[in-house]
Amino acid sequence: MVVANGAESEPASRKDELLLRAAPNLVLDGLQLAAEATGAAEAHLYTHHGATPEILRALAERAAAGLDLVNVTITQAPPRFLAGQESALVNRLGGGPARPTFGPPRVTERGLHGAPTLVQNVETLAHIALIARYGPRWFRAAGTSAEPGSMLATVYSPDGRCRVVETEIGAPLATLLSGPETQAWLVGGYHGTWLPLPQTSALTPDADAPTFDNATLGRYGAAVGAGVLAALPSDRCGLAEAARVVGYLAAESAGQCGPCLNGLPRIAAGLAELAGPRPRGPVRADVERWADLVEGRGACHHPDGTVRFVRSALTVFAPELSRHEKGQCSATNREPFLPLPSGIPTSEDDWT
Repeated sequence: MVVANGAESEPASRKDELLLRAAPNLVLDGLQLAAEATGAAEAHLYTHHGATPEILRALAERAAAGLDLVNVTITQAPPRFLAGQESALVNRLGGGPARPTFGPPRVTERGLHGAPTLVQNVETLAHIALIARYGPRWFRAAGTSAEPGSMLATVYSPDGRCRVVETEIGAPLATLLSGPETQAWLVGGYHGTWLPLPQTSALTPDADAPTFDNATLGRYGAAVGAGVLAALPSDRCGLAEAARVVGYLAAESAGQCGPCLNGLPRIAAGLAELAGPRPRGPVRADVERWADLVEGRGACHHPDGTVRFVRSALTVFAPELSRHEKGQCSATNREPFLPLPSGIPTSEDDWT
């Protein structure tokens, strides 16, 4: 079994949706190549938008031309943050709820219908199609020696504009997130990491300047992740933005393990208090303690990603936290900046 995973569950990400709309044949080419390489008898495309006109048109044209050896089944994912996790995906394809399951085994060992299942992001499959067409040397002409190639990134500018760009891996973050009146960068999405702006000067313009690759970002406790980059404008409250996101992540728990069911709501409530006026003294220590307790103990990596986001927010927005303890806030604009779905689920019954 091979699956093209286009369930872009990260609310801030737009790259997979754009790729499937603008170049569905690249994804489908890569899916067929993966099926051929693994000897798979089934191929699936899994997206939140289901069978869009662009995908249906591409499949019809391919069928008329006799291009595909394996038929492609399209399955629509529920609008949940964890629905794109590989074990949740396999559960959904098998007719069950799109909830993650405890592992091992991995889906590559026992997945859909108990058979080994290869799950790849649609962008990865598009790269496979391009490599098959142009060769590995062409692909390695961009990027770094350790992380070759390019990737799509969803970029939010301080003025609120969102754009999807193709960028070389290893590009300076400043070239992707340039803009005035910025107080911090978010790298990797809502399971990602907040970073302070690099300190540069005329004498050392490149000092401490992170680049868009995992090797370099790892030195800052960050990773490329979902390919989401956001430049938080200076007129917003970073604590308030972080608290909104963590409240959403806590509500998106599958409710299957203690770290998600009990830990994340507590962390979200604590961060919401820190984002308000005059939080109680022990709250920050409580949030940090709860983060330690849930890390590495979930059925999936949802608690770990949320904790990474929370810890970086507490570090980067520490000056703002000090203001809130005094009943102050530096924000002059209360309008939310980071995007969230309009309807946050309130029950555990809507995973199909």
